[in-house]
Amino acid sequence: MSSPSLSSLEQRNRLPTLFEVLSRRTLAPVDLFSFYIYMRDQQRSVDYLDFWLDVSQHMSLCRHYVRELRRSVLVATPDLEKADSKGSSAALENFEHFNDIPLVEAGPSTSRHALHDVDDRDADQRLSAFLRSEGHTSGHSPQSSLGSQNAARTTSFEQPPRDSSGTRGDSPSPGHTVARADIRASAEKILYTYLLPGAEREIVLPEEMVSSIINLIEDDGRDDPEVFDPAKDYVFQAMERDAFPGFLQAKALGNLVPLTIIARLALALISFGGGFWGAFYVVLRDKPRHIRCWLILPFAVASYFIVSYQYKIDPVMAFLGYSEYTFMNWSPIREPYVRKLLNKRSTATALIAFFVAAALSILFIFVPGTML
Repeated sequence: MSSPSLSSLEQRNRLPTLFEVLSRRTLAPVDLFSFYIYMRDQQRSVDYLDFWLDVSQHMSLCRHYVRELRRSVLVATPDLEKADSKGSSAALENFEHFNDIPLVEAGPSTSRHALHDVDDRDADQRLSAFLRSEGHTSGHSPQSSLGSQNAARTTSFEQPPRDSSGTRGDSPSPGHTVARADIRASAEKILYTYLLPGAEREIVLPEEMVSSIINLIEDDGRDDPEVFDPAKDYVFQAMERDAFPGFLQAKALGNLVPLTIIARLALALISFGGGFWGAFYVVLRDKPRHIRCWLILPFAVASYFIVSYQYKIDPVMAFLGYSEYTFMNWSPIREPYVRKLLNKRSTATALIAFFVAAALSILFIFVPGTML
């Protein structure tokens, strides 16, 4: 999917939705890469996101298969017309509705989410219907009737490796034809990896839902995308309810990770301890005020770190346009609305830190001293 345009981002004067994040329509720090790291490091439930991404990849694989199959039929149309068979016209009719299937990242299933257009919903339903009908046809797919000239074009599809963001690479080029067996293998991989009891990365789903999917794949022999729609909807809603609000809180309202937040609390306590020790020392030793002014330094450091801990934001780094995605690793803030929001919060946070440091410093600078 192409990156979102600047005009579309400027028009979205709000925080993104989970659908927009999963569809790669957002920029850092609220993009899919950041959400994947959040699910892995903080939510500890990245298997759910991986399941959602793999099911989306399965949908893309099915779309490629149908489009490649249609292209093969159209290329062989002259030969099929010479044969003058009813099967040739039927094969073409089977594909006439798949010319407009978009090769984009699949979103949540269309049965529950209204963000898809009606055309996309119809295309997805026709896609699943075709794969079901093809799977139950003993004569195999229309591609098998094209002769030996097209049989050589069917090569095994190698899925692009998953990168560190949990996303896959671009979809295969038209030169890499997707075989029917690859769709079956993709469906079984999802089943054996996430859904079967005791699977390597088993996710918790309602027992009835899991049993239904197992029966559809193993007993009925289905591998169309609609098989996984109930589970995909369930996982999407679970992430939207349990994980996504915390993700926005951490990335759109702050720019620090939990380990850094705890470290700043420790530094704040140490700085406060040093500041108060110095404050009582200069008061009890009746030091002049120009020496007491040095108390501003530990109190300023302590105030800065304590408000960073409280509001989970580093004002200086936010003003510079950076957000922390892992401990001590920073990335630029590219989402316009998030940057505007963080700048406002940084201004308020810096003012609070300034007033706390100023109040403590003034208190100990002007308090009457005494000599013990």
